[in-house]
Amino acid sequence: MRLSRESEYGLNAMIYLAQQPPATILPLNQIAEARDLPAGFLAKTFQKFARHGLVRSFRGRRRGYCLAREASEIRLRELLEAIEGPDLFQRCVFWGGRCGDSNPCLLHEGWREIKPQLTEFLEGMTLACLAQNENGGADAASL
Repeated sequence: MRLSRESEYGLNAMIYLAQQPPATILPLNQIAEARDLPAGFLAKTFQKFARHGLVRSFRGRRRGYCLAREASEIRLRELLEAIEGPDLFQRCVFWGGRCGDSNPCLLHEGWREIKPQLTEFLEGMTLACLAQNENGGADAASL
């Protein structure tokens, strides 16, 4: 399970959005500029977030995006699956596409054992936790 650059950029942008006052609508170019991210790249990512109910998009005079739910209700797992796809946790961390339950690699049994722990961690980590950690709050290990 290797995460893409899109996940890195998407998480960065969502953390910035979570750090704003609730219901703040921001234009995508402002989010991109604040985080030094490519706006064109983020546009595709935010379309995925909108399809998965993570952000709301606004057209017209108040064009932009806001979180669709409280940051404390948005799980890291949801964000990563929106970008990487629903099979994210089925992929092998060692050999990716060459490994699966029907064609296991040499380390497949080990991955099968630790996968539930990773899934539990990502399900327990919220966007609010990530935003707080970035601002110098509690470290991720204590959450």
